[in-house]
Amino acid sequence: MFDVKIIREDFPIFSKQSNDFVYLDSASTTLKPQFVIDAVNGYYSQYSANVHRSIYTIGEQATAAYEGSRKKVADFINAKDNSIIFTKGTTESINLVAYAWARKNLKEGDEILLTEMEHHSNLIPWQLCAKETGAILKHIPFNEDGTLDLSEPEKWFTDKTKLVTVIHQSNVFGTINPIKEIVKMAHDVGAIAIVDAAQSVPHQKVDVQELDCDFLAFSGHKMLGPTGVGILYGKPEILETMNPFLGGGEMIKTVSLNESTWNNIPWKFEAGTPNIAQAIGLGAAIDYINSIGLEQIHQHEQLLLNYALKKMQDIPEVTIYGAASERGAVISFNVENVHPHDLSQLLDNDGIAIRAGHHCAQPIMKKLGVSATGRASLYLYNTKEDIDRLCESIVKTVNFMGGRD
Repeated sequence: MFDVKIIREDFPIFSKQSNDFVYLDSASTTLKPQFVIDAVNGYYSQYSANVHRSIYTIGEQATAAYEGSRKKVADFINAKDNSIIFTKGTTESINLVAYAWARKNLKEGDEILLTEMEHHSNLIPWQLCAKETGAILKHIPFNEDGTLDLSEPEKWFTDKTKLVTVIHQSNVFGTINPIKEIVKMAHDVGAIAIVDAAQSVPHQKVDVQELDCDFLAFSGHKMLGPTGVGILYGKPEILETMNPFLGGGEMIKTVSLNESTWNNIPWKFEAGTPNIAQAIGLGAAIDYINSIGLEQIHQHEQLLLNYALKKMQDIPEVTIYGAASERGAVISFNVENVHPHDLSQLLDNDGIAIRAGHHCAQPIMKKLGVSATGRASLYLYNTKEDIDRLCESIVKTVNFMGGRD
């Protein structure tokens, strides 16, 4: 049985906040269960040593825990261990590909294909890359319902397309894009495919073998893990051809004063002392998610999403953006005559935390014709009562701002 009341007992923040605390910003960062906190604290308090460098007991224990987390990540997305690179987050993972693969392989006139719904983390690295290489940026547009317009794929996927990089689940609309089909279209024209899976991996089964993507990036803090740790998955045969992203200790095999040779993958891309505690915490987060069941979490979210959409659509002053049939538990919306920042502050007065702003997706806001939106995002610790509280507070805000007689 999926019992939210029991699950919430695993998250100490609920006992530290007031009884009416409602957290609806998991798309930004998730709350942390005690199990993850204990794993991080356990490393620091019981075997705090560097990895790969020590043959004493706690050093070997730290290495085993760190590499054990790599194995957990690999199993979670159905990958090989040596295809998993620890980074500090999705942003660094995408930048790693932009610097270590793209700058080596792209030339003037090559095309980088993105979409209009990308997070800034999957826009800006490619803008920088295009300026340095002479490559051209192209963007697949999105429709009014928040889905990608793939009606004319030959317009976007051409013999000049060398790299395709797409968000899996939109952090604004919640839209789940047809990644498997997009990857195939990329490969059909000889391009590599990168997936920004920061919003999808925590909420649904993602299998990199099934998707056949060349790279996939996500973050630990969006899936109950610590901040400061992320993952880049890459096909080993591609990683082998890439230059290191950073130089220093650990990523080398031999060093002389004038030249060096590189370590095996994935360590070739993990220069210096890594985020050991954070990686161990991510492994614990995966253990926690697996103990509940990712499919059960997904089903719970979908029930809440459908409930929330219906409740919010019943409020006349609310406009919801995006209406994809396949979507994650993310709702971006505006309230008539109430700025999203004001809305967020007034909801916070009622103990309700939502996101307000452009959500690191300013091009989406511009196309929608708004400066910002509110956003409610749901996860395994949310309830229908949380949604009821949200809707009650929205109506209260409308009345307070003079929207109703």
